[in-house]
Amino acid sequence: MLAQLYQKIQRRKEMIKHSKKERREYPRIESRLPLKIIANGYDFATATENISCVGAYCHVDKYIPPFTKIMVKLTLPIAAGNTTTDGCDVECKGVVVRTDDEEDGGFNIAVFFNDIRNNQRQKISQYINRFFP
Repeated sequence: MLAQLYQKIQRRKEMIKHSKKERREYPRIESRLPLKIIANGYDFATATENISCVGAYCHVDKYIPPFTKIMVKLTLPIAAGNTTTDGCDVECKGVVVRTDDEEDGGFNIAVFFNDIRNNQRQKISQYINRFFP
């Protein structure tokens, strides 16, 4: 009986794990890309921790409260043959949807791209799709 309960719990954990993966409509990849954020009169130069077509996660030194509207400038590498040339810039508006206090100092923020042109979103999508078969 205890073994059956354990198996039932394990199956439920697997279902939850898979359902979390499937919740995202757009794929997200771990990638460190140069990122400039303008918020409340401050300019932040940072790098993404991960990115998707609808948002990014990054580290900043100053606190940016959730729901803060920001400007985002992201630099994507462009591959030319086997080398990477200068980057391709993507600019859009975003909103901070989560701010996490980092133990080592600073803050991790989740940004939702709430105002992005389709051609800009397409650039991000093309970059991300290079990592999928």
